[in-house]
Amino acid sequence: MSARVLIVDDLLPNLRVLEAKLLSEYFQVITATSGQEALDKIVSESPDVILLDIMMPDMDGYEVCEQIRATPKISHIPIVMVTALSDQRDRNRALKAGADDFLTKPVNDLELFARVRSLSRLKMMMDEWQARELTSEEFTDASQMMLFSERPQNARVLAVTDDPAELAIITSSGAQDDDDIQGESSCEIAYKRAQVQDFDLIMISLSFEDQDGLRLCSQLRNNDRTRNIPILMIGQEGQIERVAKSLEIGAHDYILNPLDEDELLARLRTQVRKKKYQDRLRQHFEKSLSMALTDSLTRIFNRRYLDRHLPKMMRRVQASSKPMTLFIFDIDHFKKVNDTYGHIVGDEILQEVARRIHWRLRSSDLLVRFGGEEFVVALPYVDAEAAKIIAERLRLEICETEFKVPSSDKEIYISISLGGVVVQESLLTDKEILMKADDALYEAKNTGRNKSVIHFR
Repeated sequence: MSARVLIVDDLLPNLRVLEAKLLSEYFQVITATSGQEALDKIVSESPDVILLDIMMPDMDGYEVCEQIRATPKISHIPIVMVTALSDQRDRNRALKAGADDFLTKPVNDLELFARVRSLSRLKMMMDEWQARELTSEEFTDASQMMLFSERPQNARVLAVTDDPAELAIITSSGAQDDDDIQGESSCEIAYKRAQVQDFDLIMISLSFEDQDGLRLCSQLRNNDRTRNIPILMIGQEGQIERVAKSLEIGAHDYILNPLDEDELLARLRTQVRKKKYQDRLRQHFEKSLSMALTDSLTRIFNRRYLDRHLPKMMRRVQASSKPMTLFIFDIDHFKKVNDTYGHIVGDEILQEVARRIHWRLRSSDLLVRFGGEEFVVALPYVDAEAAKIIAERLRLEICETEFKVPSSDKEIYISISLGGVVVQESLLTDKEILMKADDALYEAKNTGRNKSVIHFR
C-alpha cells in the first residue's frame, strides 16, 4: 500500500537519499529541513508517517516529537526517528519522547519499508476512528478531542516465549509500572487464552525451536476478538526478514535481543497507549451515537449518519490523494421474498445480509442501510483493481450460501446486484458519488441481476 511520508532532515544529501528510496517503492514524499517547517507541513499536508532526524540546529527531533505528541489533532501520527546516533540511551530517549521507532543510519531498506507500511496502516485506521468521533459530536453537541500521549498504567500483557531468561526480563520491565505480565510457552495455548482474556499487548518470540511465532501473529490478526490487540515481536540480530514479515502480516512493533529493559518498557508503553487511545475513541463514539443514527432492524448505520459522515470521509481521502470506492447494492426480487415468506422472514434476511457484509469489511469501512433492501458500502483507500475483487467477494458471500432464518424451516437463496464507483483525486461531491454508484447499480440490474458493475472516475 502507498502512504504519504514526511522526511525531516536538515542535511540535503540525507534527505534526498531517503526520498529516492521511498519514491522507488511508490510512497508519496514530503520533505522538510527544519523542525518548525516539519510542524507546519504536518498541519498542511497530513502525512501518514514522519521520518524525523534528531540532530537539527533550530529544534532537535526530540522537541519536535514532544510537540507533536502534545497537540491533540496530530498526536496520533506515527514517528520514526532516523539518525546516525546509535547509543542505547539515544534510542530510549527517542521512544520516551513519543517516537514509535528508532532507525540507525545507514537504514536497512527492508526494515524501513516494512516499518512505514505497518505504521501507515495503523494511522489510517486511527484516522477513521477520529473522523467517526467528530461525526458523533455533531449529533451530541459534545466536544472532547482526546490526547494520544496520555500515559497508561496497569497494562495486561501476554508474553509468548519458551525462553525463561527472555520472560524474566519482560516481567522485570513491566513491574516498573505494575503491569500484569503473563507468560506462555505454547503458541496454541496462547491463542486460546487470547480468546477468553482481555490483553492490552501480546509479545511473541520469533525464536521458538519447534513453533512458529509468525503463524500465531497471523492467527491473532485474522480473529475478530484479537485483531485490534497490539502485537510486539521479539527477534534476534539477523532475523530482519522475519521481522519485516511480521510487520507485513500485522505486528505493530518489534524489539531485538539482547533486550534492554528501558527500551522494552518504552515500546510496551507506546503500544498500550495506542490501544487505550483507540479503545477510548471507540467507546466514546459508541456511547455518543444515539439510536437515531442506526437502523433499528439491522443495527448498522442509517441514511442520516451517511449524509453526515460521507462528506468527511471523501474530503479526507481526497486530501491524501488516495482512491476511494463506494458501492450501492440491493437484494434481487426482495418483494417476492416478502410476498412468498412474509415480512418477518424478510426482516431476518435483511439482518443476515447486513451481518454477512459487515463481516467482510475492514474496521475503517462504512456500511449503511440506505433504505428498504438497499445498502451502501464506502471503502476509503481502495483502488480499481481491489474494488472489483471486493465487489465479487461481497456478491458471492450472499448468493453462494443459503439463508436459514429462525422463523422458517426453509433454506432460502437470494442474490444481490451491486453498482460501484471508484474515484481517484476527484472533486465529486457526496451526492455525485452516490449518483454515479446508483447508475452502476441500475446497469447491473438491467443486464441480468446477481452481478456487479464498477464505473471509474
